[in-house]
Amino acid sequence: MRTKKVALFSNEYPPNVYGGAGVHVEYLSKALAELVPVEVRCFGEQDSTNGNLRVQGYEPWEEMKHNTDPRFVSAMSAFSQSLAMAKDKLEADVVHCHTWYTQMAGLLAARLWNITFILTTHSLEPLRPWKAEQLGTAYHLSSWMERTAIEHADAIIAVSKETRNDVFNHFGAAEAKTHVIHNGIDLDEYKPTDATDALERHGVDLSLPYVLFVGRITRQKGIIHLVDSIPYIDPDVQVVLLAGAPDTKNIAQEMTSRVATARESRGGIIWIDTMMPRNETIQFYSHARVFCCPSVYEPFGIINLEAMACETAVVASAIGGIPEVVVPEETGLMVDLQLEPGTFIPQDANAFSRALAEAINRVARDPELARRFGQAGRKRAQEHFSWRAIAEKTLELYDALLDRKQAKP
Repeated sequence: MRTKKVALFSNEYPPNVYGGAGVHVEYLSKALAELVPVEVRCFGEQDSTNGNLRVQGYEPWEEMKHNTDPRFVSAMSAFSQSLAMAKDKLEADVVHCHTWYTQMAGLLAARLWNITFILTTHSLEPLRPWKAEQLGTAYHLSSWMERTAIEHADAIIAVSKETRNDVFNHFGAAEAKTHVIHNGIDLDEYKPTDATDALERHGVDLSLPYVLFVGRITRQKGIIHLVDSIPYIDPDVQVVLLAGAPDTKNIAQEMTSRVATARESRGGIIWIDTMMPRNETIQFYSHARVFCCPSVYEPFGIINLEAMACETAVVASAIGGIPEVVVPEETGLMVDLQLEPGTFIPQDANAFSRALAEAINRVARDPELARRFGQAGRKRAQEHFSWRAIAEKTLELYDALLDRKQAKP
């Protein structure tokens, strides 16, 4: 049975995108809309129609902010928005949810409107214990919503083989209903550019190489470990951090303190803590000698693809789905990371930071190696991670699920 219409539910959607899941939904929706009509329901004030793509935003119930622990607001607001998303009339064959924020919306909508329910796991709550710092005991609510949705979904999409294994290990999901479909990259948008005005405006010395970080200030992204590696990075290599949106006040203060300490011993540290337009971020990717992804948990790592598409060499932690993207000694270097059992705390944080610096120095000091890694990275992105191919795989899964549903007595 051919899928006639798709509903995508997401917390993030432009202009409200702050992580990889939002990037995924943005590009998947556009690629799917070239094949079938798509309706996106998301958090925010969006309201637009562009050909086959309809986008509708939902605001939280204001009552969720009152007379409660402030840390509960995020999870409770998500629940209220999910109720609104689910109850609105829905004419689609499948509802496809992204992240725990909207998984209750998908589960309820599937029951209310008798349609197929699919979810994509971009990360898993049991593997993000630091979220308790952000959500308080509402972390139990987000975890319950995720578990309940996974247990009742008609199909689960994992963004990497490692994430699929995590779904099995933590939720006992049936292998038959769990599939791997990677993230993708828009190769027409993410490509090398000669433009440098954004770099010059932010004080980057174009005569010197630099290592680049792009991402949120979270425990997951490992940025503190990269900052701690700065004393071991060649002083002739600039350190450029496009890092904002801290999860909590504590990690924001920690980041500020660590950067200040690093600046006491060397210059060339540029920290930009505001959201940057995508075209300017692409400038930073394009001219970096090396991009660093020091994550301690990364189901896929779309930022590595962004760097590779811009022909930039990558240094990354050898964890999660990253080894499915970055090829050691071909598109970049991998840094081994041993974690304390049952945690995302490095067994030896100082050794990890030193290893990051060693890999960064090796690439930054060798322009020919960086060029070779960068070119191979672009080629790999072209061959394996186009959004068109990923949309087609996703649509094939929808069709197969609808065939199975139709065949049931």
